[in-house]
Amino acid sequence: MTGVLAFIGRNTRSLFRYASGLYELSAKTAFWAFVAPFKGRGLKWGSALHQMVLVGYNAVPIVSLIAFFIGMVLAFQGAYQLEKFGASYFVAALVGVSMTRELGPLITAIVIAGRSGSAFAAELGTMKVSEEIDALEVMGLNSVKYLVVPKYLAMLIMMPCLTLLADLAGILGGASFGLYQLEQTFSMYVLATRDALVMRDISTGLVKSVVFGLTITTVGCYQGFAVEGGAEGVGKATTSSVVMSIFLVIVADVLFTALFYYTG
Repeated sequence: MTGVLAFIGRNTRSLFRYASGLYELSAKTAFWAFVAPFKGRGLKWGSALHQMVLVGYNAVPIVSLIAFFIGMVLAFQGAYQLEKFGASYFVAALVGVSMTRELGPLITAIVIAGRSGSAFAAELGTMKVSEEIDALEVMGLNSVKYLVVPKYLAMLIMMPCLTLLADLAGILGGASFGLYQLEQTFSMYVLATRDALVMRDISTGLVKSVVFGLTITTVGCYQGFAVEGGAEGVGKATTSSVVMSIFLVIVADVLFTALFYYTG
């Protein structure tokens, strides 16, 4: 019994320490991104633009392709049930609402967590192991401002863009199924999607995407700063960043979905 209590205590303490570290890093990043520029301390827009290319532009093919296939699969599964009731017309509504409210931002976040969140952890972890971060601090440069804020701004801007792209790709995936399997015209499918969607469906997905992006950035950078033990530590931090990012994204998704449901 004592061993069980000790196990629970250790893990609870580790959880609070981890949450405290994420909060502290988030607060510092928010200060350098939104407060410091108004006090005469500029932003590294060159680095931010570079990160936008890495996080956003380079992720367009994989995000679009996955979302397209998810939309197609969703249309397959929806049609399987709706055709029994002669309601195949509503497949477009099912795909459109599901992609914009839920699957678009969630798929994008999972892909970006595996692609960019791990890269953030590996980059900062390697710099930590090679003592480059310590060198920055010795030179009087704030590591959060120069290393985290550009990633933070890039994710803040590019996640909604990638989510909109994923929404569109998923709807086109469903449309491709509707054209060739349900014998619908493209204009009919677009009309059904337009009738089903409201602006709230799109806006809720975009709000989620922003929160998901900031969560992925914070977790990836925190894991990078916390690396210990050389190359092995970098590998562990990279793995942990992906796992923890996806876990926190799912938790945030549940909370936001419940919030939008009860306030809708």
